[in-house]
Amino acid sequence: MKWNETEKKQITIFALVAFTLPLLMGIALGISYYRGNDVSIFAAVQMYYPAAGVMLALLLTKGKEEKLPKKYFIGFLITTVLLVAAALASVFMVQVNWMMAQQYLMIGLTIFCLVLLLLEKKEVRARYGLGINGTKGAKSWLYVLLFLTLYFGRLIISGIIEGQMEEVTAILASPEIYGMLLYLAVAFFITCTPFFGEEYGWRYFFQPLLQKRFGLKGGVLVLGVLWGLWHLPLNIFYYSPQTWMLSVALQIVTCISLGIFFGYAFMKTGNIWMVSMLHFWNNDLAAVLSGGAVEGYVLKWGDVLISLLVNLVFIVFIFSKVFKEEAAQAPVEEGLNICQTVEVR
Repeated sequence: MKWNETEKKQITIFALVAFTLPLLMGIALGISYYRGNDVSIFAAVQMYYPAAGVMLALLLTKGKEEKLPKKYFIGFLITTVLLVAAALASVFMVQVNWMMAQQYLMIGLTIFCLVLLLLEKKEVRARYGLGINGTKGAKSWLYVLLFLTLYFGRLIISGIIEGQMEEVTAILASPEIYGMLLYLAVAFFITCTPFFGEEYGWRYFFQPLLQKRFGLKGGVLVLGVLWGLWHLPLNIFYYSPQTWMLSVALQIVTCISLGIFFGYAFMKTGNIWMVSMLHFWNNDLAAVLSGGAVEGYVLKWGDVLISLLVNLVFIVFIFSKVFKEEAAQAPVEEGLNICQTVEVR
């Protein structure tokens, strides 16, 4: 199916924010990297762009009579602008501990955004995918447990392939890892906005549109590739500057794999907060298991192959029943809400 005129306008606005802004900010990121600065704030701020693109698209294309969660949308957009300003300031104000400042700033702005969200009417939140219970009535916590099981299963597979099962066994037997899981479960609620920032853009808005155009499976796969390429400035100047092309390949493999499972979970539940939590667990557990280091890796082609193999635990979900159904959620048809069901051909 083709996109209608409203959808085309929304995609254009979304793309200008979600995809163009990282490239423009990538210039500042590159300058900061070559100045020897800590550039981690750029990675965190970039996560806000997809949701900001969705919100701006809806604010600019919906009629005045349409009830939007304007307080939350505007608050989130203000949050994004403030964080962009902080990232730009970090290029030159090197005396500031931006890693610490970023954490406090994000916690404060997350609380600010959540208060604004609670001020929105329940039916308005539900209409725009912001309801805490999702839209499908599924038990979202089951998908969190499934993801964590697969995540640690992937860790075991990686340990077997790389001959590091002793290290993996030590991790799984460590009481600290389970304490960290409890800590992260609480921490999500005060640091959720960046993860929501990506998922509201990718899964809530862009995935259904791509599925409408390319089919249920094709839309998820196209999104995985675009999501991977979206990280390009970070691959070059943050994650793996010395082997950035391999980092891009690894990123695409990871984003396709996670995109399949996240897409599956969202299609089953309609719960964007649950998917945001999955994204949070993935990122923060990776940081915990790597000792806090997520940048400066020197990669080999074997790393890409291993990533493909271990991520099969997520890739296999592309063959699940949900991707064979004839109906999928799609955003804004003329006069319909963003979660309306349409036929996918």
